[in-house]
Amino acid sequence: MPSESAFRRPEGTERLAAALTGMEVPETRLMEVCGTHTMAIARAGLKRLLPANVTLLSGPGCPVCVTPAGEVDRILRLAREPGVTVVTYGDLMRVPGSRPDRTLARCRAEGADVRWVYSPMDALEIARDCPEREVVFLGVGFETTAPGTALTVLEAERRGLKNFSLLSLLKLTPPALRALLARPGARVDGFLCPGHVATVIGAEAFRFLPEEYGLPAVVAGFEPGDLLAALCALLRQVRDGAPRLENEYLRAVAPEGNSTACALMERVLEPVDARWRGLGEIPASGLRLREAWRAFDAGERFALGPAEEGAEPARCRCGEVICGECGPEDCPLFARACTPETPVGPCMVSGEGACAAAYRYRGLTDGEEAER
Repeated sequence: MPSESAFRRPEGTERLAAALTGMEVPETRLMEVCGTHTMAIARAGLKRLLPANVTLLSGPGCPVCVTPAGEVDRILRLAREPGVTVVTYGDLMRVPGSRPDRTLARCRAEGADVRWVYSPMDALEIARDCPEREVVFLGVGFETTAPGTALTVLEAERRGLKNFSLLSLLKLTPPALRALLARPGARVDGFLCPGHVATVIGAEAFRFLPEEYGLPAVVAGFEPGDLLAALCALLRQVRDGAPRLENEYLRAVAPEGNSTACALMERVLEPVDARWRGLGEIPASGLRLREAWRAFDAGERFALGPAEEGAEPARCRCGEVICGECGPEDCPLFARACTPETPVGPCMVSGEGACAAAYRYRGLTDGEEAER
């Protein structure tokens, strides 16, 4: 099996780039549905290599971006509760709720105990060290982070940490793709499927795309060579009119995925209807704690109730960007009122957001990061 470095070699990527650029296909709209893919594609300048009649869109692949304003409002209420410590990944700190000036970072500046971590297990250490406080971990992510979040709950139970709870914002990728394809006027001609998600749930989880929708689907890795090979494979399928599922990321993704991780998710978490920014409420697209671990459910512990609709920022088109209905540059706020320093919507806040990637790598030359 080739090593990761094999997918960075100039001779390999040059050959793939030439094949991609010279591909003759009809007008085609492809979509990547992984925020890490979005950033990797922008960083390597790969969109410039696509044939002129091929468009590559970013889909609902950034977990922070798809968390709607109403859900953020609920988080902000929790952060203002006396005696509560909110623990989160850093990207969520600057995502606004229904009011553009209300964020977790603002709550922290006003005195709320809000902390960011790299691992949910760090929240357990905070709960151990602060027994007088209620410590709530905000479980944001897709299938990639769900097993680790589930394991954290099991570890909290094992340690007897009664002051730890989870607010699950976890979401499932396949239901979102079905919802996206069901939208009126939706047009996607092929999918670059998320490699990280597929390492957990397996490449076969995306077989419904060719079998039910007649759409090409390729599971891809994250090096330029991976992405070029996957894009070539997608366009060959389009050219030949032969949609199927291909797994380019064979060195990391098995057809059935990671059975241990899947069993852990299945044991601790169960599907629930969830609201997505841009896509609305999607049946069985979220994950919540099963009854046996409901004592660790922050939503029930603090009687938060369901998330309301929430108000999205005025003139912000993040919801349309997430659905592939427009690109970041089509938003009237992009690079004007909305920049990484003054973000209006979550797609500019998150390190995996399509707007952040488009802004950061504008004017890209020879694969080097633009100076900003």
